[in-house]
Amino acid sequence: MKKLLLPLLLIVVLLLAACGESEPEALAAAQPIEAGDSCHVCGMLISEHPGPKGEAFMEAQGEALKFCSTMDLFAFLKQPENETRLSHAYVHDIGVTSWGKPSDEAFILASEAWYVVGHDRRGSMGHTLASFAEQADAEAFREAHGGELVVYDDITLDLLGRLGRGELGGDIEGMDDQGAMETAH
Repeated sequence: MKKLLLPLLLIVVLLLAACGESEPEALAAAQPIEAGDSCHVCGMLISEHPGPKGEAFMEAQGEALKFCSTMDLFAFLKQPENETRLSHAYVHDIGVTSWGKPSDEAFILASEAWYVVGHDRRGSMGHTLASFAEQADAEAFREAHGGELVVYDDITLDLLGRLGRGELGGDIEGMDDQGAMETAH
């Protein structure tokens, strides 16, 4: 009987310990971009501009901060005071949605996305990061539009500054609001 008591006691202790573990908290889902939503950084109306958008959820905050471009999203997130408070962020997967008007159904976690910087497509304020769920889609975009492939951890304030100053290529002169080349008539 004593031989069974110790293993039985061990099993009971393990079961009780497992009961004390809580499920990881679910991440808040991306929220739709509404017609009147303005960018948390620049105040522009988000839905009036082309290119991938972003949303960020800060710790202990239920509502998303919305951004008119991935450039503004990362300019905000990479500030030291914000980087440490971030719960999670979303960006549009341009591999499955249009550049001109990205769908709310195409949001993916920013930390898991592939990005192309220095390409020739126009975002809400010029240069922006094209975001993709699949590396193959990002590579195909890079082949068609130029630029350089990076991942979330590669995005720094220095990279964003160089992108904003046009030092990474991506000449967008002669682009229309949808990021397509204008043609002379």
